[in-house]
Formats: sequence, structure tokens, C-alpha cells
Amino acid sequence: MGSLEDFSDAPEEESSKLHTSHSFSWNFKAKEVWANKSPNYVLRSRNREGILIQMAFSMWLGSMWRFPYLCHRNNGGGSFILLYLIMLLLFGVPLLYLEMLIGHWLQEDSIQIWKQLVPWMGGVGYSNILVSVLVSLHNSTIISWCLFYLSQSFVYPLPWSHCLMAKNSNTTDLSCLWTVPQQYFWYHTALRASDNIETGMNTMVFHLCLGVLTTWAFLFLIMTAEIKISMSILTSSIFLPYILLLCLLIRSVFLEGAFGSLKRMLTTELATLASMEVWYEAGSHVLYSLGLGLGTIMTLSQARYTNYIKAASSVAFVNLVTSLLITSIVFLVLGFWATTSGHTCVEMSVSSLTKFISKGILPQKARPPDDVLRRPPMDYLMWIMGLPKHLQHKVIQLSPSCSVMVKNEKFMQGLGLSFVAFSQAVSLLPGASFWAIIFFLALIIMELCIMIRILECITLTLQNFIFTKHPRMVPVVICLGGCLGSLIFSSCSGSYIVALLDDHTIPLVFIIVVLFQNVALAWIYGAQRFRQAILEKLGHLLRPLVTVLWSCVTPLWLLILLGVWLLDHYRGPSLSYITWNSSMSQEVRQPYQGWVLHCLTGLSILPLFVIFIYLLHHWWHLQDSTIPDAPERLPAKKMPAVLPKPLPWPKHPMKKSTTEPQDASSRSSEFSLPLRARSSSWFKTFLLPSSQDSLMTPLQVTPTSATLEDSPSTNRPPQATGSATPNAAPILQESKSTS
Repeated sequence: MGSLEDFSDAPEEESSKLHTSHSFSWNFKAKEVWANKSPNYVLRSRNREGILIQMAFSMWLGSMWRFPYLCHRNNGGGSFILLYLIMLLLFGVPLLYLEMLIGHWLQEDSIQIWKQLVPWMGGVGYSNILVSVLVSLHNSTIISWCLFYLSQSFVYPLPWSHCLMAKNSNTTDLSCLWTVPQQYFWYHTALRASDNIETGMNTMVFHLCLGVLTTWAFLFLIMTAEIKISMSILTSSIFLPYILLLCLLIRSVFLEGAFGSLKRMLTTELATLASMEVWYEAGSHVLYSLGLGLGTIMTLSQARYTNYIKAASSVAFVNLVTSLLITSIVFLVLGFWATTSGHTCVEMSVSSLTKFISKGILPQKARPPDDVLRRPPMDYLMWIMGLPKHLQHKVIQLSPSCSVMVKNEKFMQGLGLSFVAFSQAVSLLPGASFWAIIFFLALIIMELCIMIRILECITLTLQNFIFTKHPRMVPVVICLGGCLGSLIFSSCSGSYIVALLDDHTIPLVFIIVVLFQNVALAWIYGAQRFRQAILEKLGHLLRPLVTVLWSCVTPLWLLILLGVWLLDHYRGPSLSYITWNSSMSQEVRQPYQGWVLHCLTGLSILPLFVIFIYLLHHWWHLQDSTIPDAPERLPAKKMPAVLPKPLPWPKHPMKKSTTEPQDASSRSSEFSLPLRARSSSWFKTFLLPSSQDSLMTPLQVTPTSATLEDSPSTNRPPQATGSATPNAAPILQESKSTS
């Protein structure tokens, strides 16, 4: 569309036609208003959508399920929270800032990004896909658990709020009284967990398999129909869980023993701070919770923020607040369980039975002995075992939600701690079934939003590099493979396999992939070159402190975390996991078998294998491309006698060079990614990226600039050569306006 000056310079007859046509004048004004106002509006809407996507993706990825039980098993949580906060500020925010800048700079998928930055490190992009697949399988299992809890929420009263008798078994009739009903429901009804990881792999749980099939079928429909998530759904997936969590927090504060549990949550122990295992878990969870290494942040970073470091800090801050809010609710429930167990639970049970007898719900035979409160809790259990079977069933089913056996605050350390704690908190609300439906439905929507974002990036990458001729086959392959791969988690020992991935495999894979990403950009491509490229492309000047963090601090930190895992895996005690002992109704710790450790090692080094395979593949094809052609084909190639020399880097990065006037297409192509020039030297082409291989060209190489290279004025900066042109001032103003 032309400017107002163009229309003022038109001939008189043309201008009269413009003025006589009222509709054209109105359309012109409407277009002018849209051109003036819509770009800012679209930019602001994209910025809001981009930051909401980043927040929704990062704050729910690991905050809901991993953070509470990591705090719980590390001596309370205060030490872990302190270490997590330090690592989040020093390492998490800079790495998140880095991925945001890379994604907005190159506007490509993860594989293409690393092929363009460092061609022989393109295997890092394939490792991003590998991590995304592992996280997708993990999250689909969590969605299947949420679907089962949602289906049980329509039952009144809630099935996990009271004891349920085990079918066709006389030995575990009293096992529900030995623990809280929520934990009993989790292991016996929801998971049907086996006693160890070996015995339950051949037995599938029907409702969990149905949940996995439902999850991947729903994802397949979304991907094939290309349904886009609206801003309203995205906003509700963020704020609705917060409203529910605040309601649960307010209700949990008034539970018995709540404040003592919060004090334990904030207590910091020096012995815990000295443990390298706690440092490893806190550091790996920073990568996990922010989604670093998935490639999703780089692929989804399309919006241009006014302040990238502010956007990264906002995402990290919301992630921290979400983790602390969820952990507070879990610890409040843990304190309630510890306070109401043992003799307190017996007193509550006797009072409840007496009330039911007075109302006529239970007969007089169900009245407990008068001296039962002065006896040990086991005598109360022995009295229940002496009752008739039909009466015993009623007494157990009407027992309150507590444990007759004494429980401390660390009695549950498995991955399902959040499920058990939140099911307890929801059951204490008035109208518990309604709140349970809303709560688990919000969790399912939240997890599906995360899954959709991850699968979008996987789909885009596979369509560009593998299924280029059949792009519509990608959703079929992804959803079918994800469904088949998730079925192993639907077995009776599936929760133990999920814990194996969640505790050992996925965190280590995150560390390896992010380490290669950081080294490839900061040391191979060069932090200073990246700083100059961001300045020229985005007009965003990076602080020197940030480049120092990328070059020295974060790679060293990732290497230390990797070394801690190696020492703990090979030098420390044998790795173990939490299992459920159905006969004792309590969790026990068992060591992993040898074949499980071999599988763990194989999955952990799989990213390294992918990276080195691509490195060898690139080296092999590079060797083939450097072989000279046959002598009879040499005359057919026309090579220039003298190649033009590349222009030097500008001495003053803050100043912008001025050359001949260029239109919008030439200016946009100035920062396009040039093809790699072949070199006769294998070492120079393969290892050392020359100035011709650079992704950023500060100046456009033209024949005039090539002749200036040989002139005596080559030592002058580019600004001095450009200032002699008469159109330098308008171009400088135009470059400022575009930046």
C-alpha cells in the first residue's frame, strides 16, 4: 500500500477520480487505520499468547507430580527448596533465556536449528525428539490415572474416602485400617500394584489400558483435525487449577497438625545441603520443570517479547510459585495423617461406631469394649477380627479416614504422593464429588495442553525431515507408537517403571541434551558471535554477564551434575525403588535387578548414541563431497578466478552499518541462512566454522564491497564507508524504525 506522499504526487485527473469515489476513499482510510493499529494489536496478542503458552507448559510439567515428593523424601523439603531456588535463578533462567532467543532468532524446528548453527552437531535436534517422546509416554500415563480418578468421582460417597473390602481375600480384610484409605485405594484399586517390578509386567490393568487408549485417541483426533487451542481454553487451563488449589489450601490449613507440617516443610538441615544427591535432584528438576532440552521452547518461541529476560524470569517465577503452592497442600495433608494415626485414630473410630449404634445403623454387638482406649491399637484390630463377617464388613466400611497403625510424616514416598494427598484434600470439602469432578477434569485439560504442545513440535520436525512426502502419516505414527509404548505402564508393575523413568532416566537425559546444546552454542558456534547475531537480527543487546554464564557457569554446572550421577550410579549403593507390600499394607524399598539397571543405562546413553551416529554420518558424507570429480568433468565447472573476501566483523556492534538502499525483501534476506561453502580442507570445513559458514552476515557482500577490501581504506569501519552514500540517512532512520 502506498503512502500519502505517493497519492499527493499523482496527476490531477487521477486525484479527482480518487476524490469522486467515496467508497474507495473509505476503503483507503480503513486500510490505513488497520495498517496503523493492527500490527501493534497483533504483536501484543501474540506476545500474550506466547507467554501464556510458556507458562502453561513450564509451570505444570513437573511441579504437580515431581516437586512435592522430591521435597518429601529429602528430609522435609526446606533444603531442597533452597537449592532449587538457587539453581533456578543461576542456571534455569539463563538457559531458558537462551532457548527463547534461539527459537525466535531462527524460527525453525529443533533439528533445523542445530543443523544451521553447528552442522555436525545436528544430532542434538534428534535427541530433543527422543526426550520429547519419553516425556510424552510419561505424561500419557499420568492422564490415564487422572481419567480413572475422574470416573470414580461420580460415585457418592467417594470410594477413596472410606475402606473398601478386598475381594476373595481373608488376609487383607484389615489392611485398609493399617493405612489411610486414600493410599489403600491408590495401590489396591487404581494401580493394582504388584509386590515388585518383575512379577507384574505380564498382567495388564484393564481400566488403565482403557485410559491410555482414550488419551491417545483424543490426541489423534486433535492432531488430525488440526484443532487449535483458543486463548480462552489456554487461560482457563492456567487459572482454573489455581482457583482449585487455593480452595484446597484454605481447607487444608484448618486440618489438625497442619502448621507443624508447614514448619517441617520450611526447615533447612545442613546435613541435607551437604548431600550431592540432593544437589543432583534439585538441578535435574530445574531442567525438567522448565522443559529445557525438549526443543519445545525453541519451536514455540514465535512471539517477539519486548524483554526476553523478563519473560524468562516470569516463567521461572510462576513455576516456583506453583511448586510451592502444591507442595504446601501436600505437606498439610501429611501432617494431618501423622496427627490422626495411632491412638487418635482408635478414639475417632470408637466415637464413630458409638454414634452409628445410637442411630441404629449398627447393632449393639458392634459396640467396642469399654477399655479398648487403654489398650494398644493392635487390640482394637483383634477385636474387629473377632466380629462376624457381615458385621466386620460394616465396621471396616464405616471406619473414619485414618490409620490405626502409627504413621510418621514420611510414610509415603512414592510417585503417587500427590494423587493420594489431593484425593484426601478433595474428600474433606463439602460436596466432595462435585469438587473431585472439577479438580481432576482441570488436571486432565492441563496435561492434555502440555501433551499437545510437545506433539506439535514432534510432528513439525518429522514432517520436515522424515515424512516429507507423506506428512499426514505423522499423527498416525506418533499416536500409534505412543499408545503401544504406553501400554507397558498399564501393567501391575507399570507405576514402578514410571518411577524408574521419572527418578533416573529422564533427568539424566535432560542433563546430557542440555549440556550438548550449551556447549554447541557457547563454545563451538561462539557466545560472542551469537551475541552479535542477536544484536543484528533482533536489535537486542545481550549483557556480557549472560554470555559469561553461558560460556563458563552453566556448562560446568551440567558437567558436575553428570559426574554426581556417575558416582552415585557406579560408586554408591545399589539403586532401589519403592514398592507396595500388600500383606503389610505399607511401602517397602527394594533394590533394582541387574537387567533393570542395564535397561536404565541403555536409555540414559541413548542421546549420546544419537548425537555420535549423526556426527559419523555427517563426517562420512562430508568426506564423499570433498573427493574431486573425474578429470573429464573438471572443465565443465566454472570457478571464479578470485573469490571475494568476506567483510570483517564490525568494530562497534552498537552502530549499524549503512549501504545502498534495499527494499524489504533484500533486508529480510540479509539475515537469511546461507548455504555452506565447500572447502578443500577437511579440518577447516568440519571443525572450524569460517566466516562464510556464519549464520549471521553483518554486511551484504557486493562487488563494490569486494573492491573496497583491496583498497587502502579497508581498515576503516563499515560505518565510514557507508556514510559517503547520499541515501545513508534515510536508510539509518528506516533501520531504526524496523528494529
